[in-house]
Amino acid sequence: MQKKLCVGITMGDPSGIGPEVSFEAIKRLSHKARFVVIGDAWVWQQFTGRFRLENVEFIDLKVINKKNFSFGKVSAEYGKASVLYLDKAMELLSCQKIDCLVTAPISKEAINKAGYCYSGHTEYFAQKTNKKPIMLLLNEKIRFSLVTRHIPLSEVSKVLSFELIQYTIIKTYQALIKMFAINNPRVVVCGINPHGSDNGLIGTEENRIIHPVVCKLRKKFPGLKGPLGADIAISEALHKNFDAVIAMYHDQALIPLKVLGAQKGVNLTLGLDFVRTSPLHGTAFDIAGKNKANPSSMISAILCAITCCQNLKRA
Repeated sequence: MQKKLCVGITMGDPSGIGPEVSFEAIKRLSHKARFVVIGDAWVWQQFTGRFRLENVEFIDLKVINKKNFSFGKVSAEYGKASVLYLDKAMELLSCQKIDCLVTAPISKEAINKAGYCYSGHTEYFAQKTNKKPIMLLLNEKIRFSLVTRHIPLSEVSKVLSFELIQYTIIKTYQALIKMFAINNPRVVVCGINPHGSDNGLIGTEENRIIHPVVCKLRKKFPGLKGPLGADIAISEALHKNFDAVIAMYHDQALIPLKVLGAQKGVNLTLGLDFVRTSPLHGTAFDIAGKNKANPSSMISAILCAITCCQNLKRA
């Protein structure tokens, strides 16, 4: 009988909904895998009480001061804790104690208050691994890879390059084949301007940068198409004509993705030596500690990590 995968879970910002959605998700999925949860046991027990979960090990880092703790609070202490949980997860990955990692939400404001310069999980992994990670965001209906992430919209055109777009497309193809077991992926590339610039009438980025990349890579990836206007590209992907969409900037992907099903959205990081996913929501400080959080996205993130990890092992 095949041994169950071991999924690492970082609790995220202890003051957010991470502890709650992690517990609720694992409670529903404890039969699917073994789990190692990294965080502060005292906070975790606010939701678990004496409830014991099968196939779950908790690594208690004991970094939170119980005396002044409160949910829904942006704090340097809690920001530091969320990074320490990640550091421990990286250690477990390096010694193969866990097979993949699912990260509950952190607060960018809190980790910056703690003195860290990361603008999110993806940037943390980039610095720690010296890799160039790509965000692949998905739900039950569509998949998006992002060429650029957390930068001002005014900077996107300046950052776009032949090399960056090419790298994103290649990593997306590799993920579709190896992680999702799609033999001949079909991928569409969005333009950055309305109507994909109408052949240069509304902007120049498509003709100068994006189109040359697509032309080059189409020889290797026959299922590659674009650049198309984002509205057409997304519509065709929703009609199952493509397996993934390459988005030029953050909201080009996030708006349709969340409209189409944020409750089951997942963030999968490509370009790493391990599988890492997270739910597609933040810390939700306004409802933290109130037993109101929906664990659906966390459940989807765990299931996605398991599937991708299993497919990689078979590849």
